Amino acid sequence: MSKTRLSFATTFIAVTSLAPAAHATLDLETLTATQAAADICAGKYTSEALVTAALERAKAHPELNAFITLDEVGALRAAKSADAARKRGRCKPLEGVPVVIKDNIEVAGLPASAGTPALKNFRPKTDAPVAAKLRAAGAIVLGKTNMHELAFGISGYNTAFQSGPQTGVRNAYDVSKIAGGSSSGNGAAIGSRIAMIGLGTDTGGSVRIPCALNGCVSLRPTVGRYSQKGIAPISHTRDTAGPMGVSVSDVALLDRTIAGGNAIQPAALGKVRVGVAQAFLSNLDADTQAAFDAALAKMKAAGVTVVPVDMPQLMEINGAIGFPLALYEAFDDMVHYLKTNGSGLTMAALAKEISSPDVKGTYDALVIPRKLPGPNNTLVPAQPAYAAAMKTARPALQKLYQRTFRQHQLDALIFPTVPRVAMDATPDASSVPNFMTYIQNTDPGSNAGLPGLQMPMALGAQSKLPVGLELDGPAGSDRRLLAIAMALEPVLGRLAAPKR
Repeated sequence: MSKTRLSFATTFIAVTSLAPAAHATLDLETLTATQAAADICAGKYTSEALVTAALERAKAHPELNAFITLDEVGALRAAKSADAARKRGRCKPLEGVPVVIKDNIEVAGLPASAGTPALKNFRPKTDAPVAAKLRAAGAIVLGKTNMHELAFGISGYNTAFQSGPQTGVRNAYDVSKIAGGSSSGNGAAIGSRIAMIGLGTDTGGSVRIPCALNGCVSLRPTVGRYSQKGIAPISHTRDTAGPMGVSVSDVALLDRTIAGGNAIQPAALGKVRVGVAQAFLSNLDADTQAAFDAALAKMKAAGVTVVPVDMPQLMEINGAIGFPLALYEAFDDMVHYLKTNGSGLTMAALAKEISSPDVKGTYDALVIPRKLPGPNNTLVPAQPAYAAAMKTARPALQKLYQRTFRQHQLDALIFPTVPRVAMDATPDASSVPNFMTYIQNTDPGSNAGLPGLQMPMALGAQSKLPVGLELDGPAGSDRRLLAIAMALEPVLGRLAAPKR
């Protein structure tokens, strides 16, 4: 197995001298992207000052392993250009605001490694459409963030790239814990207030899990709402890019930038109906259970109607979809991506250099030979299970959701995003049992193609780690979920930045 371990200095693109310290009044602990864009537009401070502050904060926290590439030169150049253009009367929705982008999303001129050594020198010539829309709206790309290798995991324990002394992307609130995955670096960077917004990807929970564990907000949009071009894939049926931010308004701003539409107003909570299904409430640790109970009480007090719902066989139906779908599509989708992205790599060359043992094992034993785990520790062909998932199980799952939303007249289902707070950052964090535990609640909606919104609801009473709340809505209800979350945010409260 080939490993690529880069020092903090050599991982980062050429360093330039920072701009003068004109950011003394910037409070990155509380600033949102929405407020920053308005402030820059009003001339309260410059994009250069904000980007400089973000770069300094990123370099002050190498222990997070949040970045694979920090583009100091490019970010400052873009910030100065934005400042100069604004003097000529231009002002864009994300004017001069730094954004972090997961390293499986292509940004012209910057490496797009997908967190794996074989792609570390691949520099696409064009932006992925989702990245292009952010830059066209005035966002400044601060850098490309670290991730679970090839997006195949929930821990972010990537052995290939690190800037700090310890392996894996680390939690913003406790560096001995995981940051979650697979959009790990985004979660750590936003949770630690290096950046206010980011763009990740989500196949089975990969923008929601890191935000649950790092105290940020994220949206897995309805599948198909955003373009997937220029993004290293796992599964075309399940994959989607997803916005991440410190506040609901920031995520709504990113969604509007990518998908269009007018500004979203907070929902009237007295007209909101949400359902709670027991299927999502198993395996909760004490902090998560207590935080969810408290959140429900606050929501009811604010006028939200909360109704219990039954979703029979939800997890059983979902179990027949997740692995067969993702593992089978992963081969063809990655082969196609490598043929068309200009990297010149083959699937065999990519797989040969995979660093993380869990991902290496998955590719060698399952993805490449097109196999699935069978009874008695055997491996069986994946195609029959995939065909059954697409023909029978997935439609049944979608009908179950549709029936539940319709019968109970629900705006959303609510549940803890993950059953447990962040675990210790060790190789065991990437084990199959831990993977299954952490995707327990995010996976079903992913397989059904539904939108899911994660927002913080508390710091755990004992752990002092973030606990997340998810709202899953009917297909196409993305803007309604954002409106509800916007109204819930002041009820539940935004988390304070981590103390360091």
